[in-house]
Amino acid sequence: MSFVTTRRYHDIRRALLAREELALIDVREEDPFAQAHPLFAANIALSKLELEVFARVPRRDTAITVYDDGEGLAAVAAQRLQALGYRDVAVLEGGLAGWRAAGGEVFRDVNVPSKAFGELVESVRHTPSLAAEQVQALLDEKANVVVLDARRFDEYQTMSIPGGISVPGAELVLRVAELAPDPDTQVIVNCAGRTRSIIGTQSLVNAGIPNPVAALRNGTIGWTLAGQQLAHDQDRRFPEVSAANGANAARQARAVADRSGVLRLEQDGLLDWQADPTRTTYLFDVRTPEEYNAGHLPGSRSVPGGQLVQETDHVASVRGARIVLVDDDGVRANMSASWLAQMGWQVAVLDGLSVADFNATGEWQPPLPEQPAANDIGVERLASWLQEDGTVLLDFTTSANYVKRHIPGAHWSIRAQLAETLESLPPASRYVLTCGSSLLARFAAHDLQALTRTPVYVLEGGTSRWIAAGQPLETGETQLAVPRSDRYRRPYEGTDNPREAMQGYLDWEYGLVAQLERDGTHGFKVL
Repeated sequence: MSFVTTRRYHDIRRALLAREELALIDVREEDPFAQAHPLFAANIALSKLELEVFARVPRRDTAITVYDDGEGLAAVAAQRLQALGYRDVAVLEGGLAGWRAAGGEVFRDVNVPSKAFGELVESVRHTPSLAAEQVQALLDEKANVVVLDARRFDEYQTMSIPGGISVPGAELVLRVAELAPDPDTQVIVNCAGRTRSIIGTQSLVNAGIPNPVAALRNGTIGWTLAGQQLAHDQDRRFPEVSAANGANAARQARAVADRSGVLRLEQDGLLDWQADPTRTTYLFDVRTPEEYNAGHLPGSRSVPGGQLVQETDHVASVRGARIVLVDDDGVRANMSASWLAQMGWQVAVLDGLSVADFNATGEWQPPLPEQPAANDIGVERLASWLQEDGTVLLDFTTSANYVKRHIPGAHWSIRAQLAETLESLPPASRYVLTCGSSLLARFAAHDLQALTRTPVYVLEGGTSRWIAAGQPLETGETQLAVPRSDRYRRPYEGTDNPREAMQGYLDWEYGLVAQLERDGTHGFKVL
């Protein structure tokens, strides 16, 4: 095993202030990460490290610092990263407790840089907003008003403002003239909480649209706390854009990008950036996933612009890296880039593309290391084995997927908690591992075999192959081998959150600007 060094809080703080590239990676599961972490920490759980790290930290000599909170995960992660070819890997001295002891600020929740930035934007620009009661009154009066939901379409369908239209954030400047052609129409932008409604509203203000525009203050949380009813399963989507409206939106977006300091690149410049061995360059296509799948620039990753601004840390996990954005209309890339530039990123929009350049098709495929060898079995053999005593089936899919449906008798587990899992399982003559596709299960099988002399097998094609074969399924938390810590339950998602949790979340968001000041490393500059 290679020697792994340590890196101190003060080293990371100095690098952040100097705008040097670094990846500070929290290798715990998402729930403990969300309880407390540094501002620019990216969460890549040890359980899924091999599946995510090549895309999120693409350059092998990036300065990577991993940490946990005393669980012993960071040392394992460092060794795995070195085995994957990363050459500058360190463990945070003292872990999260060491960060705190050195005076480092810690933050709650997920996507905190983006959320804190949104709060800063509102405090600096006094982004206009209307309370839930005011918006309800406008709707009741059948006033000249349109409500645009800036979240992903699936979030919008879960719960939304009655009559609202799904217009994910990066689409707003491009689509608004089609949805509110009358300049007197009041435009309301909402999300579930605050960030995307603030950023969406301020995008329209920055672009100079003629309409009055306001955020729905506190989003669907505020709506619920006001005692008002949300709609479910709505399916109103944005329309196509006329040539005239598209051209005007492109002029508006370019002006905002220029004011924000967004750089311009053509393909030769992109190749120069990508050839630089000392810098990380991300290439993101910010159009809708459907457009990306139909045709995209080779080597680009599909990250719709609104989600990119909301979840930058989840895809661009190297702070200080360069980001290049692509679209085919001159609006979505420029508007998204304007926000990233204000968030301290070196960001460029790729110009000079033709239709012929969008010649790759299909979904983005993450780069992956070589998969470990495993003993594969098919659906029929597993079905037969499950009729016998001694076969213990482990499922490593997300806990949400497991609850939704899983193979009868499967025990749900987390790969990084295999030792604890083994203590809770019945005696086994063989273990069979699965997940949605069995990709993660193959890596887990390698880990499990190192802990036991019992034979370990992998279901070829995973649970999806089992489902396709028409085999039976069950639902619910039937057999959890470890607690469901793989995902943090957001107080603003779903429809059954306690009022106290929703109000607490809003109070937390309002406090983020003060936390940014205490932390002092953000580098945000609001236009």
